[in-house]
Amino acid sequence: MSNSKKLNDEIKNYSLDDLKKLSDDIRTDLIDTVSETGGHLASNLGMVELTIALHYVFDGNKDKLVFDVGHQAYIHKILTGRDLKTLRKYKGISGFPKCCESDHDCFGVGHSSTSISVGVGFAKSRDLKKEKHEVVSIIGDGSLTGGMAFEALNHAGHMQANMTVILNDNEMSISKNVGAVSSYLTKLRTNPKYISRKENVKKKLESIPAIGHSVTKAAETMKTGFRNLVVDGQFFEELGFKYFGPVDGHDLKKLISVLERTKDIKGPKIIHVITKKGKGYGFAEENPNKFHGISPFNKETGEVLGKSKSISYTDAFSKTIVDLGKENKKIVAITAAMESGTGTEKFSKKYPTRFFDVGIAEQHAVTMAAAMAKEGMVPIVAIYSTFLQRAYDQIIHDVALQNFPVIFAIDRAGIVGEDGPTHHGVFDISYLRHIPNINIMAPKDQNELRDMIYSATKYNVPVAIRYPRGSGGNDKLKEDFSFLELGKGEKLVNGKDGLIIAIGSMVQVGLEVAEKLKESKIDTTVINARFVKPLDVDVIKKNIKDKKLIVTLEENVLKGGFGEEVESHFEDAKILKIGIEDKFVEHGTQKILRELEGLDSDNICERIKKNIKL
Repeated sequence: MSNSKKLNDEIKNYSLDDLKKLSDDIRTDLIDTVSETGGHLASNLGMVELTIALHYVFDGNKDKLVFDVGHQAYIHKILTGRDLKTLRKYKGISGFPKCCESDHDCFGVGHSSTSISVGVGFAKSRDLKKEKHEVVSIIGDGSLTGGMAFEALNHAGHMQANMTVILNDNEMSISKNVGAVSSYLTKLRTNPKYISRKENVKKKLESIPAIGHSVTKAAETMKTGFRNLVVDGQFFEELGFKYFGPVDGHDLKKLISVLERTKDIKGPKIIHVITKKGKGYGFAEENPNKFHGISPFNKETGEVLGKSKSISYTDAFSKTIVDLGKENKKIVAITAAMESGTGTEKFSKKYPTRFFDVGIAEQHAVTMAAAMAKEGMVPIVAIYSTFLQRAYDQIIHDVALQNFPVIFAIDRAGIVGEDGPTHHGVFDISYLRHIPNINIMAPKDQNELRDMIYSATKYNVPVAIRYPRGSGGNDKLKEDFSFLELGKGEKLVNGKDGLIIAIGSMVQVGLEVAEKLKESKIDTTVINARFVKPLDVDVIKKNIKDKKLIVTLEENVLKGGFGEEVESHFEDAKILKIGIEDKFVEHGTQKILRELEGLDSDNICERIKKNIKL
């Protein structure tokens, strides 16, 4: 493949055979690169022909190609001249569209269900400015389960916005798609009556001498065309869209033909494209879930390289809810299209009637949980920190205001690594801490996470438990549970000079800091706060006297964070708050980013030594 010039300019002159070869080359390049860098492989393998067709038909330098979520935009990045070898590396290219990275990324994105809204905004801005360019929003069938997508479809259809929506239908989000929308799309995909009769009608129309092709094209553009005679249900048409498809998303000739034929049709159009997640790589086709977002792997075997043998927090959570579910029949698990990612998969198989995957609908998940809590169930809502942000209103109004005992299992809290600023879970303490009735916990290791979940099922109040990506300090999980009194921390180390108060993942770092400071003759007390709210003020009061410096450690933004909670109770104390400054953290490995943010033990030691006066 040529790197001297952007391929999206070159492919306009490619023959169909050239484009097919380009597809093969890109697939090989994708597998080679992602096997080394890690990243989103399966979804991108399914997008190869579709992305090439989009750049062939549309003007990538002028038209707006809006990707949803963004983890299917690697081919777009290749075609627009970016070096995939630096993918997700610190100072390299992002795994998601990013405006500051390229003019071809017309909108930055990292969460799902946004592309149609963005497309409507672009289309109406274009019209108001009297400009002429196309707007194409690409959205997956998984993302279509998000409520925001329906709000945008409703508005676009009502306004008759001049835009195209590409529905990339691979029957998957991250986990298998669920819900009525998924069932509806399956109906469209598999209706043999539709497929056979459409082809028969098309052939008959095209057989009309001289005018057959024109009649066929006209029929396909009409809202009441032959398509509607054979498909049961006209969901998109009723919303005001002209519907075209389904189209084989791996047939370049058909894709290009449909895109060219529909390009000049006015009003909102939706083109339903069927793709296969993991296309062209057997391991990814067989297990698209595993290869959705994957660490570096052996491309010959499909096995992840250097996989940690330590038990992750997610694994600890998974085992805990399965164990607790055996004894407590009221426990239910709820997730938003993240069954495997959140560790609820084993629970779903063990207790299928008590597991609910609501699709990409975090708001619905939280309100549903609130209602179940009111009815005496014990709902555990497992959602990544970055995605729980989307349910902020529901947390306040439907859970906290009514004081319903929903348990939020907040995975991927803190710095997550290569997925970057859209995915770092560094805001949850701040967006939860100020809400009345919410209790916030964070474990120092995997076994304390088990105890926190167990205890939360006994508290009968709203509880948020945040824990990081990766593993903690234990390689083995205990089998029993210990009840943790609400709002009680623990002292781990005693020292006369300074006081370190740490929360969650920073407790282990705090212990490392205490050991290193001994080399400089500085003795520090280390407290595992356990609770951000309610804070254990008593244990701090007992240990704060005569300390030369108080240090708070958190893997969260400082504004509105744990340090501010401590400071609010001890306003006269000299407190050094260590956390993430008022900025978005870029992408890179967790180790690199923590060092850059000053959250590693060496950096913290230096800051303490500069601030403490012995």
